[in-house]
Amino acid sequence: MRVLIQRVKRSEVLIDGIEKRSIGLGLLVLVGIEEADNEEDMKWLAQKIQALRIFDDEHGVMNLDLMQVSGSVMLISQFTLHASTRKGNRPSYIRAARPEHSKPLYLKMGAFMEQELGLKLVMGNFGSHMEISLINDGPVSIWMDSKVKE
Repeated sequence: MRVLIQRVKRSEVLIDGIEKRSIGLGLLVLVGIEEADNEEDMKWLAQKIQALRIFDDEHGVMNLDLMQVSGSVMLISQFTLHASTRKGNRPSYIRAARPEHSKPLYLKMGAFMEQELGLKLVMGNFGSHMEISLINDGPVSIWMDSKVKE
């Protein structure tokens, strides 16, 4: 499971050109799921996201976590995080999980973050066309992979 985490001042998602959801200060988390991913991967990443100290303290040092700044999370499913560009110019998404596997895990991740970790959460709509706007604060963007665990 891969995530791209972006520290934002605000973020908004427009779903199918109709429904708008937004957060203020917090994290935009794009999540890509592959067939080998499971609940252990999801929980590891969710807990790491909650505990990341990437918000500025009173001295301008990234020393505070999401809860300490009363921030929110926008969680968006994005299979293209598993794109392979090794051959040719058209990315291959063969490593991305099929919806039968990825959608339930994405929904469980949202529920876990909200119910078990107590995070304020807004989710995209799995499989829908989404337009995302954000103000990346810093900019701060962090890539994590549950199989690499750096």
